[in-house]
Amino acid sequence: MKPIEFPGCNVVFGKNQPEYMPLPAERIENNDFGQVVTCWELSEEEREKVLQDGKIWVSLLTFGHPLQPILVTAEKPGVYQETENK
Repeated sequence: MKPIEFPGCNVVFGKNQPEYMPLPAERIENNDFGQVVTCWELSEEEREKVLQDGKIWVSLLTFGHPLQPILVTAEKPGVYQETENK
């Protein structure tokens, strides 16, 4: 699985840092949630595996900090907005 550029992409995390794989993303400006969207492309083998068992595994490195909310979808998510009912 590899991160890919997509329409709306406006930042690349880890750019020019050889120890990291560049991570194209869309950082949503003026968003209270600090929303960042990335897109990942599955290899043919990964597609077959997901089709076979219906599972996706997500591993997050927190470096001992609290786990941040995460959303995994099959379509590009909308922009999260603060609601009036806090």
